[in-house]
Amino acid sequence: MRPIRTLVLLPAVLLAACASSPDDGLLASTPIVRALSRESGNVVEVARFSRLSAGASLPDDWRPWGLRSGKRLTQYRLVSSAPGTVLEAYADRAATGLHRHIRVDPRHQPILEWGWSVANLIPDADKRYAQRDDSAARLVISFHGDAEKLDFEQRAKLRLIKAVTGDALPYAMLMYVWANELPVDTVLPNPRFDRIRLIVVESGEARVGQWVHYRRNVLEDFRLAFGEEPGDIVSVGVLTDSDNTQHVARSYYADITLRAP
Repeated sequence: MRPIRTLVLLPAVLLAACASSPDDGLLASTPIVRALSRESGNVVEVARFSRLSAGASLPDDWRPWGLRSGKRLTQYRLVSSAPGTVLEAYADRAATGLHRHIRVDPRHQPILEWGWSVANLIPDADKRYAQRDDSAARLVISFHGDAEKLDFEQRAKLRLIKAVTGDALPYAMLMYVWANELPVDTVLPNPRFDRIRLIVVESGEARVGQWVHYRRNVLEDFRLAFGEEPGDIVSVGVLTDSDNTQHVARSYYADITLRAP
């Protein structure tokens, strides 16, 4: 995701931020909360790729995102692997994701479980720098929230992103990432927008090519990353991207679950 040319658009966006109410279509999470009821029960099956057949079409409720960015498309398909059917992501200098809209209260179902495998790390990728912000594997959790809590600069950036890309962002996003060198449990803001926070759950080459499974408390991770209480989870997605470094990445995602403690 290369730097956005802002000189022409920024003044108009700043004026809009002054004149508009805090959430007049600003947040992508608002219509999701209005349209969906909260998931009930102790277990929420966010993705059950293992129940599908390799080569089958992707589930209708898993949709691409980032298409309006103009980036090359990351290719996603169902394939057979050790855990059964999994989602393969192949990015050739590409940067689009796949996600599912869902509404979950992280106070009730805070435990996130998933597995993934990466075929290779991306040379030169570094989460600290916008020009090198690529990941072989990311799990992306989006949250709703009160737009009035966002300051002037944050609202202006959200409007700018929407104006340039055509896509709105939610109130906040957590990205669990596989990094090249950063220590596990590193938490840092996205280099372009601080309402996106990254948490390193895997680092280095030691487990490249292996299936690795994780269990995280999203409620605690959000508090740690943002210093506030989270609103509802409104989408869960995956993103394998290699557009900044202009390399190729391939990864595999297994089932994803949210559950009660």
